Amino acid sequence: MHETKQLTKEKLDKYFSITKKALDKVKIGKEKKINWDAKAKDFLDMATRYFNDAKYYFEKEDWVTAFAALNYAHGWLDAGSRLGLFDVDDDQLFVLE
Repeated sequence: MHETKQLTKEKLDKYFSITKKALDKVKIGKEKKINWDAKAKDFLDMATRYFNDAKYYFEKEDWVTAFAALNYAHGWLDAGSRLGLFDVDDDQLFVLE
């Protein structure tokens, strides 16, 4: 049996710090024309990759990393639905307008 990683205050502090730095660096970009289909496929690909990562870490009994990867996967899905890249209508599964 694998040793399950524990969620610690130190780990949370690390991720709070990383996310805070990212939030501080974000700037609103200039409007661009995008390839809608390619961008939607990219968001879906990222969500699928993180979901598969979550399954991998789950099998390794690394619950913390699996949980984080699941949240990233759903975050990509929510972002795509919020932008209108995905045609969804379930406000229990997605953050809609």
